[in-house]
Amino acid sequence: MNKIMPVIGALFVALFIFSTTFFTVDQRQYAIVFQFSEAVRVIKDPGFHFKVPLLQDVRYFDKRIQTIDEESPARIQTIEKMNVKADSFIKYQIVDVEKYYKAVGVDQRKGVDRLRNTVNNMLRDEFGKRTVQDVISGQRDEVMDYVRKVADADAARIGVRVLDVRIKRVELEDSTLNSVYERMQSERKAVASQLRAEGSAAAEKIKADADKQREVILAAAYNQAQQMKGEGDAKAAGIYAEAYGKNPEFYAFYKSLDAYKQSFAKKSDVLVVDPSADFFKYMKNPRAGGAK
Repeated sequence: MNKIMPVIGALFVALFIFSTTFFTVDQRQYAIVFQFSEAVRVIKDPGFHFKVPLLQDVRYFDKRIQTIDEESPARIQTIEKMNVKADSFIKYQIVDVEKYYKAVGVDQRKGVDRLRNTVNNMLRDEFGKRTVQDVISGQRDEVMDYVRKVADADAARIGVRVLDVRIKRVELEDSTLNSVYERMQSERKAVASQLRAEGSAAAEKIKADADKQREVILAAAYNQAQQMKGEGDAKAAGIYAEAYGKNPEFYAFYKSLDAYKQSFAKKSDVLVVDPSADFFKYMKNPRAGGAK
């Protein structure tokens, strides 16, 4: 037993020296070796690495894509002086850990705050140039792409790459909702009035065109009817003339009967005329006029 205890002690000492001398860097991490709070070595490759025990220590930095999700929406004013609440997030990645450490130190919250402030300031500038409609739907993608490019250019100074900037939600503040609703209502009423006016103008145009076509059709029909009537009258006159030429006496007799019929259509009709007039010629003598 007395022989085993020194062996166990030596083993613990060896394990302690090994654990304080060697360290592991994961493939998802960067590492910086510090000596007396001064960075002396930057490690970018994963695996086992050496450090001086007790004199040196190691700080790790995440090399994966990270997300900055705003805890509370930013208050931003549009070009119409309307306040909106924009809830955004940022996707970023440390690409140059040495530059990143020199810029923000070991407190990585400084880097997060810098990215957040850059994006929020850009959003305020861009929203201030646009209307509520533009930032809600019309030009949101364009604004986000521009903000990402500017934020990425600024983040490159601290060894960071900005991969994406997105607006999750844009809401109007309660104080501006009523004015927006009223403006939207006024705009819809204006559009409706314009559509009604355009519809009335189109209806009047259609009606005028229909009336014009009606007059043209009626005039053409009237002309055609008059032409047909004239042709009929001409044919009738021709027939009458032909019949009259064949037997003038019969024609005169027929016309007299027709005149009698028209004159005495009702029992109450009274006709005052000289009995010796030609009107009663055929009533007095059916053979009048040479009839045999």
